[in-house]
Amino acid sequence: MGDVSVWVAMVVTVFGVVAVMAVIARRLLGVRFGTVRLLLAGTVALLVAGPIARAMAGSVPSDSTSAAPLWLLFLAIITSLVVAMIFLVVAEALVPAGQITPVQWLKGLRARARRTRRYVQILAIVVRHGLGPHLRGRRAGAPAGRSVRAALEEGGLTFVKLGQVLSTRRDLVPVEVAEELSTLRDRAAPVPWSDVEAVLVAEFGMPPGELFAAIDHEPLAAASVAQVHAATLRSGADVVVKVQRPGVRAAVERDLDIVARLAATLETRTRWGRTTGAAALAAGFAQAVREELDFRVEARNLAAVARAAPDSAVVFPEPFPALCTERVLVMSRLDGVPLTTAGPALAARGLDPAGLARTLLACVLRQILVAGVFHADPHPGNVLLLRDDRLGLLDFGSVGRLDGGVRESLQRLLLALDRGDPAGATDALLGVVARPDEVDEERLERSLGQFMARYVSHGGSTDPQLFRSLLRLVADYELSVPPEVAAVFRALTTLEGGLAEVSPGFDVMTEARRFAADAFAELARPEAVRQALTDELTTLVPILRRLPRRVDRIAASLERGRLGLNVRLFADERDRRLVSGLVHRVLLTVLAGVSGIMAVMLLGTAGGPEVTKTLTLYALLGYNLLAIAAILALRVLVVVFRSDR
Repeated sequence: MGDVSVWVAMVVTVFGVVAVMAVIARRLLGVRFGTVRLLLAGTVALLVAGPIARAMAGSVPSDSTSAAPLWLLFLAIITSLVVAMIFLVVAEALVPAGQITPVQWLKGLRARARRTRRYVQILAIVVRHGLGPHLRGRRAGAPAGRSVRAALEEGGLTFVKLGQVLSTRRDLVPVEVAEELSTLRDRAAPVPWSDVEAVLVAEFGMPPGELFAAIDHEPLAAASVAQVHAATLRSGADVVVKVQRPGVRAAVERDLDIVARLAATLETRTRWGRTTGAAALAAGFAQAVREELDFRVEARNLAAVARAAPDSAVVFPEPFPALCTERVLVMSRLDGVPLTTAGPALAARGLDPAGLARTLLACVLRQILVAGVFHADPHPGNVLLLRDDRLGLLDFGSVGRLDGGVRESLQRLLLALDRGDPAGATDALLGVVARPDEVDEERLERSLGQFMARYVSHGGSTDPQLFRSLLRLVADYELSVPPEVAAVFRALTTLEGGLAEVSPGFDVMTEARRFAADAFAELARPEAVRQALTDELTTLVPILRRLPRRVDRIAASLERGRLGLNVRLFADERDRRLVSGLVHRVLLTVLAGVSGIMAVMLLGTAGGPEVTKTLTLYALLGYNLLAIAAILALRVLVVVFRSDR
């Protein structure tokens, strides 16, 4: 029992010493660290303290009655603390605090293993489709678009979505590749009914037979994210049930992590990546894909678009909020045929394809230019020709949103193109894109003038190459297209291809220009002008009422010679913290340098009072100053490493 008590006392003592030394090291550095890291630093300090103390004690005679042993013991403790601080600073430089913990590191082993397997799979796909030399930079020029498309299709859902997004970014990828990627469609083999049933039970806690009066076990359509089943509610309403495929979220998150890492590498190592903001583009893409995996977002999108752009000629499905979860979406069923196969129905009913195309385009343009909430993927498979000759829009997983300023700039751009106004087009374009720090506006205006002379016929049809050439012009001037604006181009480009199938020769750009002109004409109506003036005056009247008093005060102060300006430097607390931090850092650096120089001078000074036979007072003071210099320098370094994260 006595031995156990001794061991317990020793363990408690050792742990106490380690904790004390760790806390002192942290206080000397003035920065917070994790508990595990501090305990490791304290352990290192304890391990080196013994050898250092023994080495210093060897120079002290056993019969010494001076204070030299205490001085050397103090110096040994300080030196061991310096070693602990060095450990913390090096650890901060290699593995910044707060970024990883031992538990996270252990969990990360499995994630890294999964990621490595996925990297191997992706590399095999790339090599199999003949794209390996392009990755190594051994083949000049753009890769074959067909090979890129096939590789992305084989890569799975995330890479198919990435290809669909890149197909609209002709400012980022070669035109030939973008055209090939525009044919990407999200298709997949249906999953068994048992898997679908398991998802429904997991989401609602009851079998489908209790939720629906009837549900078709064979899907109407299947994609990589979900598949759709026809069903009937117990109320008798005909609905479709969109069910997410099991395991799709984990696979997507793994691939999104890879896309983010690749984008960060591109932005770090290539000029193209820095110019385009590859990491931000990847983050926006990841957010859009994650939203598409949450069907509650799609239900809200449906309601938002239906409210924002009502059109009796275009119908939207109505979601049933009580039956919408993260992985299941229940909405009203639209009875019709996809626009891709509607040719015979159009002919049989005697419908005008150009009129339907104009109706659909006007609906989407109203969503983009007026409402600011729009369907971002209106390909023909998402458009139905209904039995009552109206059109229906499906699949609102991908929805774009524009603020008022961007909508106004897009309207002005279309109107300037319609009028052939290069100056107006330049101003509008710079309001749409993310302009760089320096841009030659005069040269850009001349380029836009040449562009319009080549592709835009005033009052007539538009060259079909207009969108492609406009994006190429944007890329030439390094004008980065924001993701939300790219979504507009994606929607219009996708719509243009679909409408060309329904009504060959349909001119999307001409119709868009006409719509923008009508929208501005609508704003010029007396009622609209009166409402705009009323809104502006409501804002301006309180300011105008206070203006005479303020002018009178300024005039009186000027008459008496008391007019002055008060400017407060560093009024923002963040500015004060920044300056004080810099001053603090500079002061510590100077003190560390001075202490180090003084220490070297004292250590190099011969003679002086002897503390021991081998140690002079000058040397002892020099060693202490050297320890102080090290502490001050380490305090600066740890702040530098942490602020550079």
